[in-house]
Amino acid sequence: MRTLDTTDLRLLIELSRAPDATTVALAQALSLSRNTVQARLVRLTEEGVFLPFERRISLDALGHPLTAFVQIHVHQQQLTEITAALHGIPEVVQAHGLTGSADVLARVAARNAEDLFRIHSRILQIDGVDRADTSLAMTELVAWRTVPLVESLLGG
Repeated sequence: MRTLDTTDLRLLIELSRAPDATTVALAQALSLSRNTVQARLVRLTEEGVFLPFERRISLDALGHPLTAFVQIHVHQQQLTEITAALHGIPEVVQAHGLTGSADVLARVAARNAEDLFRIHSRILQIDGVDRADTSLAMTELVAWRTVPLVESLLGG
């Protein structure tokens, strides 16, 4: 992926402020031509700068207000099969391979504590999983954000 230039970064900030803005509105806000904005949006989309829309869907709205993080200890030789099994659990909304004591960190959405217990048990049943340590998120202290990082790249 190429490095984003100042125009790209300004466009990303404006989209963060007004995600449903039209191309014309973005062009006016940034003092750019509509064609420039349209071309930039197409290129940014093709380059994978924008995350999938599903990242904007609220887990609370889906009836899953509990968020937990599960540190999963696995047999590394079975990581491919374990990853496939995690994909088969709808409540596992994200998973990362880690360095450190745990091998995988899974973000899990649950309806309630009983549902979380069921999901945790299902993870433990995956062949190759040795142990899973679950931590319940009490509150989100810093929400997902990228604008401060983008602004820092602009020197602001």
